[in-house]
Amino acid sequence: MPVDPQAVIAIIRAVAAREVLPRFGRLRRADIRTKSGPADLVTVADIESERALTAALTAVLTGSRTLGEEAAEAEPTLLARLREDAPVWVLDPVDGTNNFARRRPEFAVIVALCRGDAILGGWIHRPLGGETVWAMAGEGAWIDGRRLPALDPPPIQDMRAALNRKMSRRLDAARPGRGGRLPKAVPRLFCAGCEYMALARGDLHVCQFDRLKPWDHAAGVLIHREVGGTDAYAPDGTPYRPSGPASGNLLLAPSPETWKILHGVVGAD
Repeated sequence: MPVDPQAVIAIIRAVAAREVLPRFGRLRRADIRTKSGPADLVTVADIESERALTAALTAVLTGSRTLGEEAAEAEPTLLARLREDAPVWVLDPVDGTNNFARRRPEFAVIVALCRGDAILGGWIHRPLGGETVWAMAGEGAWIDGRRLPALDPPPIQDMRAALNRKMSRRLDAARPGRGGRLPKAVPRLFCAGCEYMALARGDLHVCQFDRLKPWDHAAGVLIHREVGGTDAYAPDGTPYRPSGPASGNLLLAPSPETWKILHGVVGAD
């Protein structure tokens, strides 16, 4: 099942340039609607980007199917494609939609190629700035034309951790008792793709997610693994899988040892 990663990058960039960037800061009220609630938004950019990615990516790989966020929200049975044998493009056409709708710069386009629970490829593109981080399984992770080095994290007390509010409070409360030898909690970006890019570059060292839809995480988890990172569900410690639970806790760290330390401090609920 050969796929040219550069062809995928070209498609993502073209779609972002045509369907996403021109709408940033220019959305009308009619271009935005809610889904499950007032904080769950979808825009015309999400819809048109997913439509264009679906058409272009299935043409690149014969026999492939897609699982897009907006299509799956409308028809949840499409998630069953992750348990079938055909290759599936998992799409987040605009990750960080709330940021995008509010003219905040933290948004991305995310694409993963999966077959069952195997993540074969992952791409995260930031339309503002034009960066693309990507990986193919077993072939390392790249940012545009440069291979990313293996993670070389600082001492644990100098690490930066993006956690939810409850876990951030637990981390802060535990730090004095451990002589400060724990990561520092930092503000969330409210864009999984942007946080995965920061993890891959080493700008962020620990991250926790409790909304676990595959279009948010499959690509980023592969990229993080390809630079040597560790990912596992809490509390059971099993690695992430695209067909796994849609909610819970996924904790990412630069090493198994750091994962265990953090899990012991912040817990799993």
